[in-house]
Amino acid sequence: MTDLVELNSHGESTVKRRSLPVAAAFAATAALLLTACGSGDDSSKGNGKIAGADQGGSPSTSASASSPEHVQRPDLTLPGDIKETFQGWKTGDATKDAILEDAGHAQTAVTYAVTKGDPKAEALAFYQAGTALPGSRDWVKTIVDSGSTFTGAVRYHSPKLDVFDKESAGLSYCSDESKAFNKDRKTQAIEKTPTSKDSYVLYSTRLERNSDGIWQTTKLVSERGNKTCTP
Repeated sequence: MTDLVELNSHGESTVKRRSLPVAAAFAATAALLLTACGSGDDSSKGNGKIAGADQGGSPSTSASASSPEHVQRPDLTLPGDIKETFQGWKTGDATKDAILEDAGHAQTAVTYAVTKGDPKAEALAFYQAGTALPGSRDWVKTIVDSGSTFTGAVRYHSPKLDVFDKESAGLSYCSDESKAFNKDRKTQAIEKTPTSKDSYVLYSTRLERNSDGIWQTTKLVSERGNKTCTP
């Protein structure tokens, strides 16, 4: 799981994004996240599965219910021409909402790093770890080196969260990037592209709670044009 790839609507790999990304994909399909990417320090070691991924029923939500107050979080303020909306990311369950909040911050951290032109922005390492972090840094560097940044609006919606145990969870969700575009960093010229199936992305992620109580995104797979997310 080291190749920098993303799937388009035809199942073909590509490294070109047309609008606001969150991180690079690391596998051929989103399903691989829950079957072949178990971390080396969990109870799934040796069987190739993420702990809790195949459990039936509702998992326990006895983990710390709220975001830790003592932790100093990095700045994630985006430029005024960029808007991110997280629709349906409140469940009423404190633990689940804390996980979803940090998952959203992991998304925003990539956008923030691109707008700052900094692949090593503090926010990335704060909200991401595992294979997700180097992938995000590589992707930010690709965008920055191309002389581009972002503008417009992205809507993240339809989250499906599974809390495996006190320290790990799996989350899939959709993004609508039909109103987000690349922008030349120097000239500020906006690359207006037509809406297509590839404007809609399915994300599948694994999150792990670190020693500070932050739910870091540790693995991420994305697929453009997935029917789950296309209108």
